[in-house]
Amino acid sequence: MAKASRAFVCQACGAVTSRWSGKCGSCGEWNSIIEEAAPAGSPALVAIKGGKGRLASGARAAFETLRSATTDDPRLPTGISELDRVLGGGLVPGSAVLVGGDPGIGKSTLLLQAAASLAGCGVPVVYLSGEEATAQVRLRAARLGLGDASVALGTETNLTNIVATLSSGAPPALVVIDSVQTLWSEAVDAAPGTISQLRNAASALVSYAKTSGAAVVLVGHVTKDGQIAGPKVIEHMVDTVLYFESLSGHQFRILRAVKNRFGPTDEIGVFEMRYEGLKEVENPSALFLGDRDRGAPGTAVFAGMEGTRPLLVEIQALVAPSTLGTPRRAVVGWDPNRLSMLLAVLEARCGVRLAGHDVYLNVAGGMRLTEPAADLAAAGALLSSFAGRATPEDAVYFGEVSLTGAVRAVGHMDQRLKEAAKLGFARAVVPEAAGTSAREAADLQLLPLTELSELVAWFAPPQE
Repeated sequence: MAKASRAFVCQACGAVTSRWSGKCGSCGEWNSIIEEAAPAGSPALVAIKGGKGRLASGARAAFETLRSATTDDPRLPTGISELDRVLGGGLVPGSAVLVGGDPGIGKSTLLLQAAASLAGCGVPVVYLSGEEATAQVRLRAARLGLGDASVALGTETNLTNIVATLSSGAPPALVVIDSVQTLWSEAVDAAPGTISQLRNAASALVSYAKTSGAAVVLVGHVTKDGQIAGPKVIEHMVDTVLYFESLSGHQFRILRAVKNRFGPTDEIGVFEMRYEGLKEVENPSALFLGDRDRGAPGTAVFAGMEGTRPLLVEIQALVAPSTLGTPRRAVVGWDPNRLSMLLAVLEARCGVRLAGHDVYLNVAGGMRLTEPAADLAAAGALLSSFAGRATPEDAVYFGEVSLTGAVRAVGHMDQRLKEAAKLGFARAVVPEAAGTSAREAADLQLLPLTELSELVAWFAPPQE
């Protein structure tokens, strides 16, 4: 009998090697390589006859043209508007969704609330928990006030049994797997949670979703770096990848889409964690600005955009003289490279000497900003702290700063101004290139800038 072939697989990147080593040569991760059974090979080409090759087995594939009629299945609203916003309007039948996040952040709570909401509308829902017993899930449901929801609850982790059970009757509208790292298959000679098991489980469940029309939601663990555990091939298999984010000590939770084949990838949903579960935040701007430090130097309100939603957040800065040879540069919620670039522009183009100062920058409320429009607000907060003068309480900032010191226009100016006016702001520091439509969008006093040096002159920092 032939000996089963073995391979050594990196659990961080999925690279396969013929021998064990302490460090993965592909990703550089230490102690991540374990021995697994080699994956079965694909059907090989048989001998060529007449110049044509054929597969050893298989059926002829069917093809269609781009003109073929397509019927779009209606989306399945979950009853949680913030979740539906991130998904692009609701769950798409036959889609596979991967949800990741830190332990205890609320992934299971959110999906249990969504499952109970759909079940309350008469939609068949299956919830499979591989990490908790049914009694534990029922206790959480009772605490959330969802004990009467007709959700089919199970704790099966055998992949073959799960697929056979789901395929035995009418397919449910929603299947929740919590979590995909607990699934295992007898066909794969590896422990649950390994790369081989993850690939096999994800492939089988995605195939079931496509053939049955059921929406399958997979919960994934995350690594210490905040990425979903397993190779990126798992994220490539599914249709949508969502990340649940939060900063330690904050009760706010942010659901962000990083991949979505049926909707935008820059939308966010904001939730607040309470004893009775996750509550939707309908006006995140008011929430993030609720505890704003009014009249304190070093703060500025940024009018940003997250997908189609305008969002106002407070940017805080602290500039203090440093006794170190190399001053500290610390940033939370923003790109550190962006901060370094902005400090260089302030020093080289505007004459603001910050080389001997420690600089700390924070985005209040646990938000993470990615758009360059936050440059002007960050510069305002830095200059305010450096000069010791508070920014106007009724002003918002947005605009991109170039390496030449010019303030460039950004998109969705009218929506940013309307959101600021709705929250009671009276002034807006904007790029000079703001169009007429933006100027007429809201009843705000606009303070246009063409160069960053003009903002520096407003604060008149002390000369060294």
